[in-house]
Amino acid sequence: MFVFKSTIGKPNWVRFRTIFACSSMAALAACATSAPPPPPAPQAQVRAEPIVIPARPTPPSGAVSAMTIPSVGSDGIRHTVNYNLTSAQKIWNMRSALNVAALNCRENEYASVLAAYKSLLTSKKRDLANANRDVGKEFRARFGSSARDEQDRYMTQVYNYFALPPAQHQFCTAATQIADEWLQTSPKNLTAFADHSLKKFETVFENFFQSYEQYRTNLAMWDARYGSMPGVSPASYNTNAVYRQAGEETAANSNTPPSK
Repeated sequence: MFVFKSTIGKPNWVRFRTIFACSSMAALAACATSAPPPPPAPQAQVRAEPIVIPARPTPPSGAVSAMTIPSVGSDGIRHTVNYNLTSAQKIWNMRSALNVAALNCRENEYASVLAAYKSLLTSKKRDLANANRDVGKEFRARFGSSARDEQDRYMTQVYNYFALPPAQHQFCTAATQIADEWLQTSPKNLTAFADHSLKKFETVFENFFQSYEQYRTNLAMWDARYGSMPGVSPASYNTNAVYRQAGEETAANSNTPPSK
């Protein structure tokens, strides 16, 4: 600690030494207060997490990306080829469904389908002939001279509907259940059996159509968030119910069966 002592009356060299000491200490104090602050500590580098983009949604059951499916009407029911049928048309469409199943469902697990179809043709031959005759009358009453062509076009749609590839596994499963029921119970009332069978078949296709509509929703949400993939155009859809055979461009809403 510095203790100040008076230099009055002392020799000049003493006073000079004291003044020099005071000046040196003042300079040291000034240097101490003007030293620069230490540099800031280095900041930790924050790495941004990569954005993981999920795979673009794909159609269910291997369906095409721009498939046409039947629309739901104002009555809340999907207007497929089996919508609002007469009793005779229900019988004939049920027969057509089992015909498709007998041709397409050939694995061992579906073995009862062919047996049931053959039994239906044999045991209900007269009922089937009457149904076919009545369906012809209904088309003639509605379409006149073009009835034969309209009926052929409609039945092509019916066969293509039941043969829809993405729904074939579930369709064959339903056909087997219907075939087993036929073989085990031998239904007497063919109209009631046809109505019951078509409802079971329609459940299969309705499930598929709903899953496809969900795919559309998921795809639209994906495209809105992540953008369409290069080279892939957004899917476009037609709400008309169309069942195409090779080279055919016929809309079901222009070839519907006679109404009840």
